[in-house]
Amino acid sequence: MSEDIVATRVAERRLAPWPWKSILVAAVVLIGLALLSAFDPAASGIFPPCPFHAMTGLHCPGCGTMRALHQLLHGNLLAAFSLNPLMMLSLPWILYGLVSACVRRLGGRQLPTVFVPAAWIWALLAVVVVFAVLRNVPFYPLNLLAPTG
Repeated sequence: MSEDIVATRVAERRLAPWPWKSILVAAVVLIGLALLSAFDPAASGIFPPCPFHAMTGLHCPGCGTMRALHQLLHGNLLAAFSLNPLMMLSLPWILYGLVSACVRRLGGRQLPTVFVPAAWIWALLAVVVVFAVLRNVPFYPLNLLAPTG
């Protein structure tokens, strides 16, 4: 009988949310955002360049994301959109997912969720691949998808 109680308590500890982990992650994210706001990734040299772009000369789907976030933190929406439009369009869903995870972990409640069918996930993957290809086409208007600066 006592073994069952011990096993139950161990299982409860594993399932119980550990708020310090979420607080630590939030602190790291806030420090990263503060650094990104204070230092321009295009000019400061403290942020690493994109390894894919450095090796191939091509723009990956994430190229320009740090520069876009820097511009976004300074309120320059158009500049941020010109650096990585796919990231700017997906940012609301990414932020909602992060906030939802934090609320669930810290408060025990869950924000409304939507079931995403597998076909939509595959379609999103296709959009990312097409975006990666099109932003490397050197002809107008597709060259506008490439990050500038």
